[in-house]
Amino acid sequence: MLNATWLETFTTLCETGHFTRAAERLTMSQPGVSQHLRKLEQQVGQGLISQQGKSFTLTAAGEAVFELGLSRRAEEQRLRTAIEADDPNSGPVHIACSGSFAMLLYPVLLPWMRNAPDLKVHLEAAPQAEILAGLLEGRFDLGVLGADPDHARLEAQHLGREELCLVLPADVADTPVSFADLEARGFIAHPDGYGYADDLLRLNFPDDYPGADRLSVRGSVNQIGQIPAAVARGIGYTLLPRSGVEAFAERDSLSVVPLPKRRWHELWLVVRRGRRLSARVCYARETIETAAGQLR
Repeated sequence: MLNATWLETFTTLCETGHFTRAAERLTMSQPGVSQHLRKLEQQVGQGLISQQGKSFTLTAAGEAVFELGLSRRAEEQRLRTAIEADDPNSGPVHIACSGSFAMLLYPVLLPWMRNAPDLKVHLEAAPQAEILAGLLEGRFDLGVLGADPDHARLEAQHLGREELCLVLPADVADTPVSFADLEARGFIAHPDGYGYADDLLRLNFPDDYPGADRLSVRGSVNQIGQIPAAVARGIGYTLLPRSGVEAFAERDSLSVVPLPKRRWHELWLVVRRGRRLSARVCYARETIETAAGQLR
């Protein structure tokens, strides 16, 4: 890489066409300008100017380096302009959350994306450990976690909580459900479902629940948006956070069964500590808060 200071000195020299005027513009001495020129020529490995008395002309290498200097200036100016403008509707923003919350959040993001063609929203559904790692590595601007990470390099804002739900078809009567009823229907399993079963079913059916590995499974699917589909058509039951239920397109075909003991999952919005958030990330943060508000 060419030294940026030497390159800027040479670019100014080319623009002024005179060592003294270049030195005045750069607020440095004329010998300093000459020294920067010699060092840049050493880096390039060729002479950049051909002197005739007090004037000079550019060599072929000098013309190429001058063009590079102008290009570098233009790139830096574009960068400064973009930073100073901080347009909330332009540039990338990276968000990570659970699959169920992503289903709820994405429709809330779409109107913003439609009205901001220069905006690039990357929403990733990921496990909690991956979200945490991505925040620490700087791959994600914002993350939604199920607990305060309590990490020195992160800061967390409590968004609220969402209920873990037992989901059955909408035509199920509003009467108590036994574990035997669930076993007769069969579990629509998914990657997080077994953990949810140990959490919610063990809490409500302590005498009958045999453990997630012994549940009667009717089917399984690993696409979050498709998990409730079988239940909506009268096949089995499943367990999902409230966001996964509310975001399902056929929500009216589902019933959230009230249980004697309810279980809630916390929601925390997490960012890198001390990081200045761009306008677009701040707006994305507000959008996440709006989506979480639907769960109250």
